[in-house]
Amino acid sequence: MNYRFLLTTLFFAVVLLSACNKEDDMVIDDQPPEENLIDTLMTADGIQFVRTPEDAFQNLPDWPYTYQYLEIDGLRQAYAESGPADGEVVLLLHGQPSWSYLYRSMIPVLADAGYRVIAMDHLGMGRSDKPIDIADYSYLGHGDRLERFILQLGLSDINLFVQDWGSLIGLRGAGLNPGWFASISVGNGSLPVIPQGMQPLPPIANPNEIEDLPSPFAAFPPQQTPFYDGCDLIDENSSFDFEAWAVYSMKGASYKASEVVEALTWFDLSQEVEDAYDAPFPSREYMAGTRVFPALVNEVGGVNAEAWAGLTSYTKPFLTIWGDNDNGNLGTCEAQQTFIDNVPGAAGKPHTRISQAGHFLQSDQGVEIANRLVEFYAFDWANVSTNDCENFNSPIPNQGRTQMLIPPANFRDFQYCEVLPVFECGDDFVTEVYASVGHNDCPDADWFELNAAELKDQFGMVDVRLNGPRHWVLNSVEANANGQTNNYDKIALFGNIEMSLQAQIQSAFSEGDLYTESEVLRTTTYTYLAGNEVYKLINPQGEEYIMQSYSRLIDQDQTIDDLATLGSRLNLPSGWSFLVEVLQADFLLVTEGQAFVITDDFDNAYQKIVD
Repeated sequence: MNYRFLLTTLFFAVVLLSACNKEDDMVIDDQPPEENLIDTLMTADGIQFVRTPEDAFQNLPDWPYTYQYLEIDGLRQAYAESGPADGEVVLLLHGQPSWSYLYRSMIPVLADAGYRVIAMDHLGMGRSDKPIDIADYSYLGHGDRLERFILQLGLSDINLFVQDWGSLIGLRGAGLNPGWFASISVGNGSLPVIPQGMQPLPPIANPNEIEDLPSPFAAFPPQQTPFYDGCDLIDENSSFDFEAWAVYSMKGASYKASEVVEALTWFDLSQEVEDAYDAPFPSREYMAGTRVFPALVNEVGGVNAEAWAGLTSYTKPFLTIWGDNDNGNLGTCEAQQTFIDNVPGAAGKPHTRISQAGHFLQSDQGVEIANRLVEFYAFDWANVSTNDCENFNSPIPNQGRTQMLIPPANFRDFQYCEVLPVFECGDDFVTEVYASVGHNDCPDADWFELNAAELKDQFGMVDVRLNGPRHWVLNSVEANANGQTNNYDKIALFGNIEMSLQAQIQSAFSEGDLYTESEVLRTTTYTYLAGNEVYKLINPQGEEYIMQSYSRLIDQDQTIDDLATLGSRLNLPSGWSFLVEVLQADFLLVTEGQAFVITDDFDNAYQKIVD
């Protein structure tokens, strides 16, 4: 008997579907066709959906919660709730293809600590209703439903925890409505800002076809093996193929939620737990929401800039907790560092990477994560002294590199420029040093277009110094591998000039403090080659400072040939002297974390020679 033909005929007759043929979305097994009939419902707006039967959720391990529902556009949004009704709110958002069951070991810890815990199921996932057409799911639709969910429940001062697609949805809501949230915590997630019109994935052809595709997770053992050595992939070929995953999720005949969660957790899952992850999806008719999720990345282009701007202005507590064995893009140290570098509220917080935790870190280390969150929520961050600003992260966005200029082999007389913004850090100030080296040669036309007042308004600076154009006097610069005080991977754009963060000064610069030491945090080796002239300042105590660069800020016509006679033009303090010396051997000026720098009357910069 042709069961496919009979099932399709009965399906249309029972639910009175429109002329759109859903045959390719059906899963046919060896049971009689009448046992495969699905109770299909329809909203007032004509959206056809299914509702997973309640008996599919009976006797799930470690999941005693009675579900609650609210209606948005005729579709039920499901959530589990635990803890005192008057407690501070903790909102937990899952990703794909999981559901709120992912938080089974976190909810009790948070509830016992006195928090009102709400774990929401996204549309098409968990116990929420499930439209059967993939066209009824969208990235902005998920975001809109989250905002309306929060408003309908009247939630405020929310402590948000997000992961995976929960982060793309939840952080968008937080960036657009930062006042709703008392704190934000992220695990293995992101808020991508993609240019308008850009699609990271090729469109998936014939998305409703069912194909016998190989699973991207077939090679993953139940007990994971390490993917990383620190922040470096042990095997570059082990990085996750997101495109293959998106196609498999959409069209793979064997695709099911449990295989994904099992593959992307450190510890082996029991069969009962795997069955719990599959419970919301008894057949393919229930899977449109989970199938289409990865492909929704193509809808992110051009819609998150405002949300990212809100997030990068968020000053309330912000924490990152990463599973350290996630070989996808969201598991990298760079993904975590993006938040630490760009969200002001992340400064000084106890960010961590948890061992023996994969992409679904809530399953692997839920109790530890929840305990960390309880400590994080209870701490009085508002009254923490932030005078120790060594881990300061400014609100200047990290835009990523778009310019590349290979400096000459010999830096001597090579032109560059710096922007030095000043930010408040508690009761103190931090000056950051951005330089154009490696990006461009600081074209005069672009440099002299910069306006300090406009930059202050744009980035919320207390002050800013435009330091340049400058020219190196040394011959080479090398960043040391050891003793790195800060992670200077941030790339910023000032006007048309792209620059990298090079150092932080634990004070506000003062234009009038000539010949006065400033402390600079950096790890570098400056090399001065034999046969070259070098220029030194010597203080009354006999301490020497060697010129690292000369400036055209005061004297725009100054050249390297003028430096030999510079001493006659300086207004040196009493007891100071200027020395010109020709090196008889190469000289290396090594800095491991801390340098002491002074400037002269012409803004030429010198570094103290320390044994």
